[in-house]
Amino acid sequence: GLHFADIHTLLGVFYRLRDQGNTLIVIEHNLDVVKCADWIVDLGPDGGENGGRVVAEGAPAAIAENRDSLTGKYLAPVLERASQPGGEA
Repeated sequence: GLHFADIHTLLGVFYRLRDQGNTLIVIEHNLDVVKCADWIVDLGPDGGENGGRVVAEGAPAAIAENRDSLTGKYLAPVLERASQPGGEA
């Protein structure tokens, strides 16, 4: 995985590309990256033959609230920490 400083740099590049009018499709598991997405398509519910179906889609907060989303289960506390004073955005 990427070091936190590398994630920060990568997100900066993503934001610049987006601000120039580009569409980005990112396949990622790192929740520090996922929480910054405008829209998430969560595939699952598992891998292999038991995966590949859309379990949830929407903004990060919507995914975090979706009981069917395993990603949401782990994303919710990350979003909660980010919303606290001094939390990372």
